[in-house]
Amino acid sequence: MIYLDHNATTPIAPPVLEAMLPFLREQYGNASSRHDLGTVARRAVEQAREQVAAAVGVQPGQVVFTSGGTEANNLIVKGAAATRPPAQIVVSGIEHPCVLEPALQLRRQGWTVAEVGVDAEGVVRADTLAAALRVPTGIVSVMLANNETGAIQPVAALAEHARGAKAVMHTDAVQAFGKIPVRFADLNVQAMSLSSHKVYGPKGAGALIVDKRLDLQPLLAGGGHERGMRSGTENVAAIVGFGAAAELAMLVLDAERERLAPLQARLEAGLSQRGGRIFGAGAPRLANTTYFAFPDVEGETLVIQLDGAGFATASGAACSSHHSGPSRVLLAMGVEAALAGRAVRISLGRANDAAQIDTFLAALDEVLGRLQRLAAIAA
Repeated sequence: MIYLDHNATTPIAPPVLEAMLPFLREQYGNASSRHDLGTVARRAVEQAREQVAAAVGVQPGQVVFTSGGTEANNLIVKGAAATRPPAQIVVSGIEHPCVLEPALQLRRQGWTVAEVGVDAEGVVRADTLAAALRVPTGIVSVMLANNETGAIQPVAALAEHARGAKAVMHTDAVQAFGKIPVRFADLNVQAMSLSSHKVYGPKGAGALIVDKRLDLQPLLAGGGHERGMRSGTENVAAIVGFGAAAELAMLVLDAERERLAPLQARLEAGLSQRGGRIFGAGAPRLANTTYFAFPDVEGETLVIQLDGAGFATASGAACSSHHSGPSRVLLAMGVEAALAGRAVRISLGRANDAAQIDTFLAALDEVLGRLQRLAAIAA
């Protein structure tokens, strides 16, 4: 199997697994325990906190470990809303469901939700956000890089408008982290979400990076872990893996971006030659992400056929795979519903190379030819 779905998840990098193994075997202590096993676990958690903090340029005390990006996004949306009077929350029309859904739940508490649109390339424009902020706003959340198209958002510029409106500014950086430089201060935000399993770390670990002055109400009450922001016994092995993955990601970041860019260009040239349409091609994008469609081929059918040929791809975001219908992201970009329902995503990673791109394109020719023959017979 050639894996082309790295935006859904990544394999654990060997050095990351090595860092985790002691905490899955002999170092099994609870990080809150006072004995030696507990002390070793606590030190490991704090080392991981330092590693994650260094990767995004913050102090370790600004890192709140969570179970992943979904929990981090829920913590900022619900936690910030709980400490403020009901107002408007603004999200972009391309946000991940784990930002949109908690925002919609705030309606029961008197909040209103405004979705700001994107342009045809999938980018939020600063003037569009500024117009939405004419209504009193408490929270703004715009992702840093879209998980489907890879389009990079001008978060720092958007944050200027949000701060001017005295709103809390958050960015979901889950897809961007490890693929482009992500520095908390440069983004001018007050909160930022990260996830381990998108950067060759384990599932079950993530973080919310917060401005120390930000007032949040925890989602989980209990023993006061994570300085009271996230109660619950720490998943030490996963947190250790997250720290190791974050450190490794920074070491290979520039080289990987330079390596992936020509692979993306090679892939997209091949897709275009075969009649594929590339979505968001005119936007600044992650170098690993390509979202495309063939006008006469259903996306889900193509994904299944490619899987049978030995290629793991996706027909959209993994977290939305149980929902039928066209991509919300593409609809927000103004793509017609029929074409949006045919979209397929390829997201490259560290193990992919030019030979695999060529092998994929050759297999794609066979799959498209077979589907065309079946369509002709059915007609």
